[in-house]
Formats: sequence, C-alpha cells, structure tokens
Amino acid sequence: MSTSRRTFIKALAGSSAFAIGGCKSIFGFQKIKLAAVGLTNKGYTDWTPMLRSGLVEIVAFCDADRSKYEMAMARAKKDGFKEDLAKVPFYTDYRKMFDDADFLGIEAMTVSTPDHAHGAIAIEAMKRGIHVFVQKPLVRTMWELDYFEKTAKENGVITQMGNQASSLDSLRRATEVLRSGILGDVTEIHIWTNRPVWPQGKQVDNYIKSRKTGDVIPAGLDWNAWLGTAAERPFLDCYPKGMKIHDPWNMVKNVYHPGAWRGHFDFGCGALGDMACHMMNVPFRGLELYGATQAEQIKADSTGGLAYPLNSVVKVVYPRRKSKVTPGKEFSALDLYWYENEFRPDPERLYKWSSTHGGKIPKTGCYIKGSKGDIIVLDDHGGKIAISLNGEKGFKDIFEHEACKAVALEIPRCKILASAKAADENSMEMRGFAEEHYVEFLTAIRGEGPFYKDVNSRCFSDVEFSVPQMEGILVGCMAQWVGGKVLWDSAKQKFDRADANNLLKPYIRKGWEF
Repeated sequence: MSTSRRTFIKALAGSSAFAIGGCKSIFGFQKIKLAAVGLTNKGYTDWTPMLRSGLVEIVAFCDADRSKYEMAMARAKKDGFKEDLAKVPFYTDYRKMFDDADFLGIEAMTVSTPDHAHGAIAIEAMKRGIHVFVQKPLVRTMWELDYFEKTAKENGVITQMGNQASSLDSLRRATEVLRSGILGDVTEIHIWTNRPVWPQGKQVDNYIKSRKTGDVIPAGLDWNAWLGTAAERPFLDCYPKGMKIHDPWNMVKNVYHPGAWRGHFDFGCGALGDMACHMMNVPFRGLELYGATQAEQIKADSTGGLAYPLNSVVKVVYPRRKSKVTPGKEFSALDLYWYENEFRPDPERLYKWSSTHGGKIPKTGCYIKGSKGDIIVLDDHGGKIAISLNGEKGFKDIFEHEACKAVALEIPRCKILASAKAADENSMEMRGFAEEHYVEFLTAIRGEGPFYKDVNSRCFSDVEFSVPQMEGILVGCMAQWVGGKVLWDSAKQKFDRADANNLLKPYIRKGWEF
C-alpha cells in the first residue's frame, strides 16, 4: 500500500469499516490465518492468547528447535486447547515456511525469536502483505529499523510490538497526565532494572574466545536456521560445570540456546533492548521521546568484545521537540539515564521519593523529574504509578490524585475483552491485561477497535510508536557496544564514529538476504 493510500485510509479512520492494513469486508466472520514463529517461553504467550481469542486459525508453526515445538504442543494440550494442533505444518527454517506461504494462506504472524531474527522474518512477511506481531525489541540494528518502517508503510500492514502493558489503563492514564504538563519542564528521567539475569559481560567473551572447537548439536536443533542471517560459528552448548556465571535466577546455563542469546552483540540487544521497551513506555508516550541525538556509556565493567557489559549506566539525550499530538506544544530537552544490574541511581537524584521512604528506592522502576513534581513507575511495565507535586509530602496513585482527576481522558481504553476492568477504579492494581494487546492486533487487522490518532493505527504499538522508541534504545545500545559517546543523525542515518557506523547493518549470510 502506498503512503498516499495510507493517508487516505487515515482520513477514513472514523468509520468502523476501515483501518490501516485491514477492513471488515476482507475477513467478515472468517478466522485470520496465523503463523507462529518461535513457540515456547515468550513465543507461547504470544500465539496462545491469539488462539484463545477465537479470532485465528493456526496454519503454520516454525521454530529452529523441534524439541521446543514438542514442548509447546504438550503444554497446549495440558492447557486445554481443543484444536488439533498436531495437524498444523511445522518448519524449522522460516525460509521454507515463506516458500509455502501462499499455499498456507498466511495472513498474520507472530515473531518471537532471538532478536537477530526479528527484522529478517518480519520484513519478509510484510513484503508479502502479512501483518506482524513482533516481540520487543522490534529489531537489532538501525538499518533494520529503517527498513522495517519503510516496508510496513509501503505495504500498508498492521504491526504491533510486544510491549504488552501498552494495553493497561494505568499506562494510558499516566500518558495523559504527563501530556497535560502537570510536571512542568521534565529534564531528567532515571530508569533502573535488575537485568541482565542471564550470562553477559567478560565471562561470556572470555569463554567463547577460549573455545577452539564446537559442541555436538542437540538432536532436533537446526543450528543453521537458528543462526539465520548471522555469521557462521560452531555451536556451543553449556558452560562447564563449576564455572561461575551470572545466573541469579538459576535459569540459564547455555552459551547460546536456549535463552542465553540476549547478552551477545550478534544475537541480542542486552538488558536495554530487553526491558526499555517496557520501562520507558510511560515517559516515551507522555513526553514524546522521539529524535534521540546521542548516547554515552557513563559507567560499565566492560566494552566491546562479543557481549554487552554485565553492569552499565547509559545516558540517552533527547533534544527539545515539538509535540506531534498537541499542536503548539513543545517538550524540554532531557537526559534519560539507564542503569543495569548492580548499578542504581543515587537516591539523592530521586530525593522526593527516597526522602519519604527511608532513603530507599524500589528494586526496579522509572523516575520522571519535573519542575513542578515527580512521577514514579513502581514496576517494570506501568501497572503501578504514583505522583507527587511540589509542596506535597508523599506520593499518591495517579488514579487517586486530585490534580490527575482533572486531566481529561483522551486515549481510548483497550476494552476488547469482557475481563477488562473499568478505567475509574481507584487502586494501583494493573488494569487491563496483556491479552488485550494481542487481541487489539487481531481486531485491527479486521478493521475493528478504536483508532489511535497518536500512531495513525488501531494498534497502539504500531510503527509510528515502535520505530522512534526503538531508535532511542538502539542509540543507547550502540554506546554500550562501542563505549564512550556516540552522536546520531537520524536524517542521515549515521553516527559520528566509524566504529559505530560499521555496526549499523547486521551481518547477512549468503542465502539469508531479505
């Protein structure tokens, strides 16, 4: 679909018969034919809510590891799914699935793979007119981000990034409160996470470099398909017994697969790529954090090599910017500080909170400092949010604070499922459910559901949100990758450093072009 047709459909958005990438007349009461790529862990919780909604028919499964397919099928049976999923075609190589895409009739797809495969699979799907639900982070490199956006708009498809808490009433309410200007000028944001909870840093780098040969590839794992576009390398199984690795949740012993790829530069985006799509969701939407111009790795225990640092502090700079939502409004330039693992903000930087909580701050959170008050997000996703204005001693839930109650409701609430709670409930509980985020994707394809003028779509995490959010995240990831400070020119799609520009595009093996 051309950009002009996308604009035309935007003009028709007030009609329930139209939506970007889908309309009622296409599907009627027919089920959407869905392919699921990546089947366990996050993959399982991506495709099963869609199946449970009754809006889809699964027509293809794909996972580079057959054992994961078997695990997913066993779990689905245990969870009570009545569909005969064993009859659904299964692939280990997504290229072969695409070869059969027309025969299978694929109309939508979940992409829940390691980060390095997101762009390749999603872009190939969108070129075929297939709508895509892509887990966060959307892509791994800047080149893929630009390619993703252009492909989505050229083909008029619906996309949704997997930051599921976007469906929460609390997050949408916090967005409205921030946009109202209630905090005055916001010039500083602090976000801290307990990630990584997987091996990362020098221990990963040193171990891989010490290996001269590979390990036996487990039965059922298509290692070539798992690598996808990435450069060839021998498969490495588990770290040696007795070797001390960073594994606080006792979750990962593997070098690459399963579950340990996220800390590798070639395969993941580290803790920043894993959690920022969730944890910066509130300030990004409420303060329109687009156009990041630079990032600096302020503190880290390692730089370069093969893996992200285990402990890191990164500053991402956003310039003064005009609102794309509210005509005439401008936002102050600000610095966003990101802290990982053992590093935390100095409680003095979060003084309004720490001074009323015994000098302590939550284990994870997001703190937004304004000239007229502060907002704190007390969890990873935006389910618990409190505010304190100047002159007030403590913090109150944004649903209970009198000044917040006066802020107009502007963003449609995600109320597709009967289980969703009312927007005016007074508590700090999470309102809405992750399932809403998935069903929103499907109803958008059908041309149903509210139209979000913020993002020109019926999906709240479509490309006009996910791409600019990811741009700032990837600028931060680049600072972690090369160390020091990097300046980013979005218009030219270039950094100010040759070593950073050499990493703009992923390695793409012959036969895996997209």
